[in-house]
Amino acid sequence: MSRSTATPGSAGAPARPDALLPRLAGDEEVVAFFAWAADLDATDPADHELEDGIRLASGARLEQFARAGTGDAFCFVGEGGEERPVVYVSLDGEAGPIALGPPELVQLCLVAPWWRDAPGRTAEQLRAVADEYREDLPDLDERRDRAARALGLDPAVLPSEAAALARLAELSRGPAATACLVLGYEGEPLDPLFGTDWTGLFIQPGPARNQR
Repeated sequence: MSRSTATPGSAGAPARPDALLPRLAGDEEVVAFFAWAADLDATDPADHELEDGIRLASGARLEQFARAGTGDAFCFVGEGGEERPVVYVSLDGEAGPIALGPPELVQLCLVAPWWRDAPGRTAEQLRAVADEYREDLPDLDERRDRAARALGLDPAVLPSEAAALARLAELSRGPAATACLVLGYEGEPLDPLFGTDWTGLFIQPGPARNQR
């Protein structure tokens, strides 16, 4: 799945990021793609609530706005609108930043919905994961493109898988990781969401995205 090398959050980003989150729950094509392929359900934000004791070390607000099928949480950090960092909190006791705002999160989920499996995998292994996604849902790329357009994004200028994963790696081990440190029930930091092995970032391009 070859793509342009646009940087996440630049070309193709929604013109009104403050209106993006409601669209993740208000369009059938978007809900279908994100809930199934990306395992992100934002259809009922009021029903999302973190487990007691989960909080940021900084004391800033941690606001859940979506969840995965496993019960893992997508959360905003601090006060404000959709410009806030996004932290993923796993029920396995792991947490870390995955995007600076929903536009980055959306692009990551669109181009690499298997992002949770990236760290520690070789390019060949990560390509196998991507291929498994397409075996389970042969029209994955078509669904992704329809979801992107419903969100006001041009599929042709979305970032490449490698660019989106590189951004994820940058956030997971940069200043954002320190600012978004999550504590658990006993006040101890949760484990980092990802380790330091990001060999999977060097993913080899798949078939050109126009070759169906």
